[in-house]
Amino acid sequence: MSLVSANYATGQFGKIVGARLVYGTDLLEGIEELCKENCIEYATIISCFGSFQRSGFVYLVPNETSKIGVGYNNLIVNEGPIEFLQGTGVVCKRDGDYETHFHGSMCDQHGNVFGGHFMKGENPDITVDVVLAEVTGMGFHRKFDEETGTNQFYPVDSNKTSPNRI
Repeated sequence: MSLVSANYATGQFGKIVGARLVYGTDLLEGIEELCKENCIEYATIISCFGSFQRSGFVYLVPNETSKIGVGYNNLIVNEGPIEFLQGTGVVCKRDGDYETHFHGSMCDQHGNVFGGHFMKGENPDITVDVVLAEVTGMGFHRKFDEETGTNQFYPVDSNKTSPNRI
């Protein structure tokens, strides 16, 4: 049996927000503004797809100097039109501000499929449909993780200061 280790918290869903981000709205900025407008601190992105004018993202590559042997490449920017096939992520907080961790897949006008970790301010849409689910009873945070040497997802029950562990 392999080692199982996890940091976790438990909570429940609150309100659900469905929206269409209109032309020119950056995907991550739009999601975070929807949360702010609807008094949502933490959320999960249930459904998200549409099209972009361009897309900026990174993905994992080998990195021998990293604690875990991988790191992100330099920003890749693909000019559109781009079909945004699907994306998912979590709306977290870091130092009191929103920090959304989002991954997705896309294809260009030639059908070439690509994707990765989306960067805020780099994905202006043509149109995007999104459904967000508020998460209550716990907090989603992004914070530095000693084990990996990078910022990671850090879920914590509302009445605690650190995550549960298995």
